[in-house]
Order: sequence, then C-alpha cells, then structure tokens
Amino acid sequence: MTIKRLLTALVLLPLVFFTISVGAPWHFALLVSFLACMGMVEFFTMALPPERHAEMFPFAFLGGMMIFAPLMPNLQLILVALGIAFLAAALHFLVRLKDIATVAHDLAMTITAFVYIPFTLAHLILLRQLPNGRSWLFLIMLIVMTNDTAAYYVGSAIGRRRLYPQVSPNKSIEGALGGLTASLLGALLAKFTFFSSLGYGDAVLAALLIGLAGQAGDLFESLLKRSFGVKDSGTVFPGHGGVLDRLDSIIFAAPVTYYVTLYLIGKIPL
Repeated sequence: MTIKRLLTALVLLPLVFFTISVGAPWHFALLVSFLACMGMVEFFTMALPPERHAEMFPFAFLGGMMIFAPLMPNLQLILVALGIAFLAAALHFLVRLKDIATVAHDLAMTITAFVYIPFTLAHLILLRQLPNGRSWLFLIMLIVMTNDTAAYYVGSAIGRRRLYPQVSPNKSIEGALGGLTASLLGALLAKFTFFSSLGYGDAVLAALLIGLAGQAGDLFESLLKRSFGVKDSGTVFPGHGGVLDRLDSIIFAAPVTYYVTLYLIGKIPL
C-alpha cells in the first residue's frame, strides 16, 4: 500500500507543491475542493445503495464548496455550511423517500461524509491563512509521508505484534513506532530546512501529534472500507485506489495541526 502511495505521489506532489508555493489561497482551495468533491463521491459510492448514487452528486458539489468557507471574512460560515448541508440532506431524504427502513442509515452516512471530508479538509485552508501557513502545510505532508513510509518498511522488516488486526491485519506496533520515529526526524528536517522558526520542543510535539493523527486517519479509513466491504475507496488511480485512500492520513492530520498551532505551539518550553 505504501509503495502505491509513493507512486501516486510522483503525480500529485508536484501539483500540490506548486499550488501551495506559488498559488494564491484560492488556488489551493480550488485544488482541495476538487479532491473533497471526488472523495465525497467515493464515500457515497461505498456507503449508500446504488439507487442513491446519482442523486448524491449535488451533495458532493456542496461539500466541495464548503472548502471555500475559510476564505470568507467570517469563519462562522463553515458552521453555516454544515447546517445547510444537514437541512438539505434531511429535506432530500424526506422528499425522495424510497425504503423508509434505510432512511436513517442513509441520512447518517450523508452527514458523516460532510463532516469527515470537507469539514476536516477545510482546516488545510485555515492553516494556509496562518503565519507560516505554507510551512505548516509542507510539514504535514513531510510528517505524514515519512510516517507512512517508515511504518511500512519497519513493519515489514521486524513487525511481530499486530496493531489492530480486525481493522488492518498487516499493520504492526513496531511499524507504528517506526513511523512516529520517522515523523520526528521529518519534523527536525523541516526545522533545519524550510521551517527555521519552529522550535525544537514544538517540532517534537508536532511530529508526535500529527504522526499519531495520520496513523489514526489511516486506520479509520480502513475501518470504513471493511465495514462497507470494499478493498479500495475508488479507482481514480488505477491499481492505487481512490482519493480517500490517498488522503486518509491528511484528513485527520489537518484539524489536529490547525488546533495544535493555535493552542499548543510556542507554549510548550523545550
């Protein structure tokens, strides 16, 4: 799985790096919005019955539009967007009633999609707006990639104790610890290259919290796929899975990083 992610990264990373480094905030929001929209389509395809798939496209578009809320002067708009999404979904299932026995499940899955994908990914836009926002975005990518790669190779080499076999049988405790160690090295590399203002204590804190969040995001998506009975979230990257398979760690890491920067970074002495 990690090899597949690295191959996909060869295509995605240049676009992401260019958008973060050179583009305006709305350019980056446009890219994230597109990915969120595709991710919601994948989620609906996994979670809802086939007869519901086509009618979910407007909700995927609405989820993509939520990404732009942090660019507005009033940050409460993202809560407004969530409220609108709930009301729209509730009214939709009220009017488009099919099997009443499945309405509660289908509505719950629809709202989960909004919170799980665009709401969490919108934190990337909030991060982009902060001082050193570009550096924080690059730091997330570096920590997640080093974590994921090291966890795979360490787990393959010396992994003996299963981390969570019911959800992801191939992941090991040794691999998870190796991933966190690599996250720490990645954060220190960031400090000595593009993020010199990051303190040593803050680098350690960021590495551990973002690394753990990324691992949790990976496990959570595996949990969803096993629950839905699918191997990959989609086929947009042939042989490599879908958008959610590529973003699962970032989805959890984005809000964690944003709140860490607001409430913890700079407040923890070395």
